[in-house]
Amino acid sequence: MEQNVTELLAQKNEMILKGQIVEATEKFFADNASTLDFDGTATSDKAQMLDKMSGFAGAIANVNEITLHNASANGDVSFAEFTFNFDMKDGSQVLWHEILRSKWENGEIVHEQYFKG
Repeated sequence: MEQNVTELLAQKNEMILKGQIVEATEKFFADNASTLDFDGTATSDKAQMLDKMSGFAGAIANVNEITLHNASANGDVSFAEFTFNFDMKDGSQVLWHEILRSKWENGEIVHEQYFKG
């Protein structure tokens, strides 16, 4: 039996809270998944998203905190609200309050969009 979106979202969020951002992308994104960031940056498949996330994760020196504020699923769409606080290898700090909207098909994310919180 296929897992429902609420269960999948909980599993994905648990991985993200552990800092397993690349691994969550690998596990939950469909091969043809597209993404759109709030700054207009887009990816058109899983390989591009994995490359993007691997590069970002590789630039993190320290994960200070990842907080999940809210999560919800309705039908084939889920939302998760996170705050990410990272020290980067270049000496900068990343502090993002972000809302992720994910569209699911057959247990995989086919589109994810990111909004500034």
